[in-house]
Amino acid sequence: MSSRTAPSRALLPLVALFCAGYLAPYLMPTVVGRLTTGLGLSGSQAGAVGSALLLGSACAGFTLASRVDRIGRARLARLGLLMIAGGFTTAAATGQVPLVVLGCVAGGFGSGTSTAVAAVGISGEREPHRVTVLALLATSAAAGSLYLVLPRLGGGHALPFAAIAATALLVLPLTRRLPARPCPHSTAAGQPTGLPLPHLAAGAVLAVSMLCWSLAQNALWGVSGRIGLDRVGLSEAAVGMVFAVALGGGLLGVVAAGALGARLGRAVPIGAGTVVIAVCVAVGASARGPVAFAVGEVLWNTVYPVVLSYLIGLAAALDPRGRWAVYAGSASSLGVACGPLTGALLCARLGFPAMGGVLACLLLLAAVPLTAVARGARSGSWGRGAVAVGGRGGGAAVVARTDVGRAA
Repeated sequence: MSSRTAPSRALLPLVALFCAGYLAPYLMPTVVGRLTTGLGLSGSQAGAVGSALLLGSACAGFTLASRVDRIGRARLARLGLLMIAGGFTTAAATGQVPLVVLGCVAGGFGSGTSTAVAAVGISGEREPHRVTVLALLATSAAAGSLYLVLPRLGGGHALPFAAIAATALLVLPLTRRLPARPCPHSTAAGQPTGLPLPHLAAGAVLAVSMLCWSLAQNALWGVSGRIGLDRVGLSEAAVGMVFAVALGGGLLGVVAAGALGARLGRAVPIGAGTVVIAVCVAVGASARGPVAFAVGEVLWNTVYPVVLSYLIGLAAALDPRGRWAVYAGSASSLGVACGPLTGALLCARLGFPAMGGVLACLLLLAAVPLTAVARGARSGSWGRGAVAVGGRGGGAAVVARTDVGRAA
């Protein structure tokens, strides 16, 4: 029996793994900001550390995309969570920049490993869109809570890293509910291993476009804290409050995406949503007052998970075995990884408003191929089985933030 029709025995672990893998990107603004204030790094240097963390996550996804079931989900999940805990504990416990970077890279690789296991598992769920909605809700709630709590616990770079490590350790016991044995001859979809990737052109376009989509958003997300602090003049606690409210808006967006489901297809939410995000990016980057800054951040983070959930559906529709889900997610993670450094360099050379204009244009360009791939899914041009939907909103797997993968 295909796992698409079998009842899930690992729903909570999959949601928890998603949350543990995504938490570091979601906390990237406070990570970058505290590396600057706590370790005395420049904005570009802190952005480079953030990019190294996220690059480790992307590398894990590319490496493990087709190997999750072969190695064993429980084994890989435990390895990933232990790497998250060990890497970020190291980064939290030392003030030596080389060790912080090493810990971030190791923790990032663990985050990517955790996300890859979640991607394959969610792709095989009977209602993958519903599971993805739950996972995004959990991640947004966890990150939003931390944005409220961390400023009240003190300064320094250690607290965000310690929070990520603690989350991984809390999730670790749940891995006992994942499949324990490797599956060398089959996958979660009940298909033999060694089959070529289906819909290669559509998958490649989706992956490259998602890289640009994530890069543009996370370039701004990585420096959003600096915009709030330096350009708008807010305190760290006030910036944290704005981010918490923004992620609360993201919760509403996730719920809306789950309720909307497949009623509008995927092309309209992806295309129109990306245009709205582009406008928010331009507004947020050019904000001079707290109202414009808050409106841009909240609206952006409300629309972002709506678009993300439909992109997730596209990735899962391409391959029920979850390989395109992991590849697309890893490409998105690569964009997320380049985001903080790209944002730091652009704002240093062009200033915040011009940076926002450049990133908004990149988003508008990425919207065209993403919408085209979504239209192909609706018309059935990928062939039989490519447009199958699960639950209320279509098939889904896991892709990165980001990004807001996040990083996005």
